[in-house]
Amino acid sequence: MRILLFLGTNIAIMVLLSLVFSLLGLEGVLASNGVDLNLQALLVYSAVIGFSGSIISLLISKWMAKRSMGVHIIAQASNPTERWLVDTVKKQAQEAKIGMPEVGIFNHPSPNAFATGWNKNNALVAVSTGLLHSMSKDEVEAVLAHEVSHVANGDMVTLTLIQGVVNTFVVFLSRVIGFIVDRAVFKVERGHGPAFYIVSFVMQIVLGILATAITMWFSRYREFKADAGGAKLAGRENMIAALEKLKRGNAEEAIPEEMAAFAINAGKVSKIFASHPPLDERIQALKNAR
Repeated sequence: MRILLFLGTNIAIMVLLSLVFSLLGLEGVLASNGVDLNLQALLVYSAVIGFSGSIISLLISKWMAKRSMGVHIIAQASNPTERWLVDTVKKQAQEAKIGMPEVGIFNHPSPNAFATGWNKNNALVAVSTGLLHSMSKDEVEAVLAHEVSHVANGDMVTLTLIQGVVNTFVVFLSRVIGFIVDRAVFKVERGHGPAFYIVSFVMQIVLGILATAITMWFSRYREFKADAGGAKLAGRENMIAALEKLKRGNAEEAIPEEMAAFAINAGKVSKIFASHPPLDERIQALKNAR
């Protein structure tokens, strides 16, 4: 979920910045005297757009998650379950040496949870009502530990840096391709013709989709790390039991499209674009850990 929101926001911000820069005439730095492509200027331009998109996405990640999923933040526990959730996250945060995250619940029948936030000491950990209803306390504790480990590992910050680099090359290459088509195919000699803007925009979308595979690879790699961290905080057997509960409950088919890239479980997606490894692989990795 955090990854889906991050990527969606990131793409929207990149497109918006590109349009604003174009309207302001800043695309002019892409050509020297209206003829030659200035690659150094283009790289700086691309980095500004690329890293701005990822950094802004990170900074508003908690707000986006709360708004899109309707997360109820537990400011003051109103029942034993809420009190237990807050106490459990507090204990795990202390063990992981991070600031106390906000704790919330979102209403959805599928068992899931996520963590997001712009730094380790200003995070959000949320669980679904379906998770609370379908798992034992030990299993829920393991899922919370998995999410706290994501926060402690700084996964969102690392994702931001990776996405910033990926964005930079997406913008850079899309402009280069647009420039080549503009000059070689449409024979524009000075400035930029309509083909440059159209091709650049289309290629930014196409390359952005392909670049998503890099982000998803990182996400799959970090899931194993978060599982290991969750096992350390809540016990390996509890972590394995939680993943097996997801598998036995056929949770992969129950997760809706809007949550397909969220936290503890990801659903059936083409492997190269999957945000999570298969549950069998995650369970086996924990069983093989020493």
